[in-house]
Amino acid sequence: MKKKILAVLLATGVAATTLLGGSILVSAADDGGNTAQARTLDEIKKDGKIKIGVFSDKNPFGYVDENGDVQGYDIYFGKRLAKDLLGSEDDAEFTYVEAASRVEYLQSAKVDVILANFTVTDDRAEKVDFALPYMKVALGVVSPDDALIKDVKDLEGKKLIVVKGTTAETYFTDNYPDIELVKFDEYQEAYDALLDGRGDAFSTDNTEVLAWAQQNEGFSVGIESLGDIDTIAPAVQKGNTDLLNAINDEIKSLADEQFFHKDFEETLKPVYGDNINPDDLVVEGGVVDSEEKAEDADAAATEDSDAASDDTKDAETTEEPEETEAADAE
Repeated sequence: MKKKILAVLLATGVAATTLLGGSILVSAADDGGNTAQARTLDEIKKDGKIKIGVFSDKNPFGYVDENGDVQGYDIYFGKRLAKDLLGSEDDAEFTYVEAASRVEYLQSAKVDVILANFTVTDDRAEKVDFALPYMKVALGVVSPDDALIKDVKDLEGKKLIVVKGTTAETYFTDNYPDIELVKFDEYQEAYDALLDGRGDAFSTDNTEVLAWAQQNEGFSVGIESLGDIDTIAPAVQKGNTDLLNAINDEIKSLADEQFFHKDFEETLKPVYGDNINPDDLVVEGGVVDSEEKAEDADAAATEDSDAASDDTKDAETTEEPEETEAADAE
């Protein structure tokens, strides 16, 4: 059976890497970004497999463990999505992607959905459709303890490592063009470069560098939050509305059981320990805390406005008899 699957994958330009239980893991070949029509939700259900693009080297969000099994926060969600849409976690077919190839893999229909720590940006939203968010993130900078970078100014005259196609690359290119960027295609390459001194610091999502520093003695995150607070969300090919709606419905329904807090406990807490409050990272039901606070503030403002209006009316009502008495006196 595995030989037949391998033959089919190779015939379609996709190289198989391994089979994990019932879930198929593949590594898709890059064909230059050719566009193709995405599969509809009905086609995915008929096929019985949903193709999910994930990272293989971004611990603890998407990575391959010592047993060759793919693990992580995004993987945990991907398996649940497959189970609820198709009936079994084994119906998830994970495809390894790189940061710079995430958009292309959707546009060329190599995958149905991306769950690869994909930060929502305006530029990306012009090319793909993002579902509701399930995580919050900002940028962070990790560096050696003996030459710790604590401020962006400390990067003057230094080399900053980034991964191509990430928000870190965009942020520093746009805001600090004088900082020398050393760019790599893969996260493991970037970390290896930091370890062997080919760069003075590395910037990517703060959630990741905090986890990496926990596991690598001699390194610390001197800048824990840089830039805007962004969100991480699933993405599908532009216009794949039925699948997008299904994912949004899934994220909303999972809020009832606080699924992403469970995901955090299973996949992230073993790495972070008690150093990170899950509420600072996790998003339930697609609603970011700031949105909830904004809604509460709007509601409070409305109540204050209504109360002020009632007070004004009461004051006007109280003053009317005085005006009448004055008129009578005249």
